[in-house]
Amino acid sequence: MARFVAHGSLRLDAVVPEAMNEEALKVLADGVCGVPYGTPVAEAFPEGSFSRRLVELDRVAGALRSLVGPDPLIDHHHVHIREPEGGTAQPLHGDAIIDVRPDAFDVQLMYYPQEVTLEMGGTLSVPGSHLRRTNETDTGRYQNLRGQTRLVCPAGTVVIVHHGIWHGGRRNDSAVKRYMYKIRFNPTVRQVRLWNTGDLADPAVAEELRTRFPWYENAAGRLEYHNRVRLWRALTGDDSFDLDHWVTRVTNRPNRVSRSHA
Repeated sequence: MARFVAHGSLRLDAVVPEAMNEEALKVLADGVCGVPYGTPVAEAFPEGSFSRRLVELDRVAGALRSLVGPDPLIDHHHVHIREPEGGTAQPLHGDAIIDVRPDAFDVQLMYYPQEVTLEMGGTLSVPGSHLRRTNETDTGRYQNLRGQTRLVCPAGTVVIVHHGIWHGGRRNDSAVKRYMYKIRFNPTVRQVRLWNTGDLADPAVAEELRTRFPWYENAAGRLEYHNRVRLWRALTGDDSFDLDHWVTRVTNRPNRVSRSHA
């Protein structure tokens, strides 16, 4: 969980069985029916449907429960297709620039049913960018950022990202049509200690939260530590947690009245 808070993503390689991947290529080619915003999973995806079986795979379901809790709602879902040897790269962007909640977040599940090679234009993302508030396409002026990742993965890989991460689909230069299936989930419970917290006091947790990425500025990059601490406090319910007093300094509101003496 600390890694997700620092990086803004969780990657599960080859978590979907081969038979389901083969089925997915047919299902996604036919397209998916839209669902109204805020539809419960059970209503959005009927029992036995491909989408329902995908989100109920043990590791996928476990990750979703840890991040957004039980009974999330479907915000929307969509099949993204990159045609072979065509198209243009998508500008770097964030999906939810008006969503500035410091104590809650949505997640987007991105499923890749086939092996994605570098030439196929896998999704580009910028680790650690999810808590940096920008206008949606302000980042589109940047062609490359130090430390960015361009997804290369085996078939059946699922990546779950924080709604704010900077990302963009790349151009497909291969001869193979590339599919990606996206589902966005909204939590219905407070996202507090929804995962196994047995190692919460492990020093490795704080070290993970101190992860620094190459694109961070020397000074303004400290803002990311501040934002992570705020999110970690919300997720753990521990308002005393801090990294080098980043949040403690700016939340100091003394209420003791000083009495002067003659």
